[in-house]
Amino acid sequence: MIPANTPAGAVASQLLAYFTSGDLAPGTRLPPERQLAQLLGTGRSAVREALAALEILGVVHVRPGSGTYLRASASELLPQTLSWGLMLGEQRVEDLLQIRAALEVLAAEIAATRAAPDNLAALRGHLAQMEEHQDDYADFVEADMLFHQEMAAASGNQTLSGVLQSVRALLRIWVDRSISAEGEARDAVAEHKRVLEALTAHDPAAAHAAMTSHMHTANQRIVDQEELPGPRSGQFPFSDVSAT
Repeated sequence: MIPANTPAGAVASQLLAYFTSGDLAPGTRLPPERQLAQLLGTGRSAVREALAALEILGVVHVRPGSGTYLRASASELLPQTLSWGLMLGEQRVEDLLQIRAALEVLAAEIAATRAAPDNLAALRGHLAQMEEHQDDYADFVEADMLFHQEMAAASGNQTLSGVLQSVRALLRIWVDRSISAEGEARDAVAEHKRVLEALTAHDPAAAHAAMTSHMHTANQRIVDQEELPGPRSGQFPFSDVSAT
């Protein structure tokens, strides 16, 4: 992890600003560590640590014996700046849960007015997978995640989908651990069913109510975990975020 107030955190922030400026094309080879350190006025160890973190995030790719290369274009990197900023800063789980809840409710409301038959069919498929895997928590969480991604896609708002994905990525480690008993999985299935019923009926008010209720209980399951790792002390582990 890289706290924002360390030399490596400052270097990572500077590099991200440069990568999203539009001046670099995907596949561009970055200057060597020594040159970057001179350009940024910092030590090579800070540059090395910042690049290692950015590689974990998928921003750059290190080719042994060749160098470090930028993975994506500015347009592809920009939607991720929210998650990078949060990871480099000191945010708390409760803050992210509040943000996620508001965005999920908004996505549900919009999706209720725009969901196409293909979206609804995909949502039914993900819900069926959740029902089938109530005792297989890894598969259950995966189906749950896909349900929410499809719902956001059904809203037709790509910006909303991108921001939601960034927030979900930051919360993934805690979401993965929030379903720990069959009764909790059964409750979650019932909550998703109510959301899907509202979307199928194209009823924004019902979608708002169903998702608000689901977010309340889903967030409470996370908060009720006996011990939340990492962010309780104000930092996010890069390795956990990169899992999505």
